[in-house]
Amino acid sequence: MAAAGSRVRLDLNSPEFQCVFFRLGPNELKQVVASLRRLRELEWNTLYSHAGFRWEAVASVKAPNGARLYSLRLSQRVRAIAFRDG
Repeated sequence: MAAAGSRVRLDLNSPEFQCVFFRLGPNELKQVVASLRRLRELEWNTLYSHAGFRWEAVASVKAPNGARLYSLRLSQRVRAIAFRDG
């Protein structure tokens, strides 16, 4: 299991993510890519308290591994659903 202070790693292979990502317009795409770059530079403890991503728990659904799902802001119009694995 990874340490609590370990860096966030992104897995962008979800077909649902890719469907939305590849339909973004140029300005929105730039914002989302910039957010993803910032996100992968953070450690988990920093992400939990980072105000810019507006990290919020999603209580109604669980991740495939049974973990809690979270919603986070990637741009003004795009939010991502994420979970921590490990």
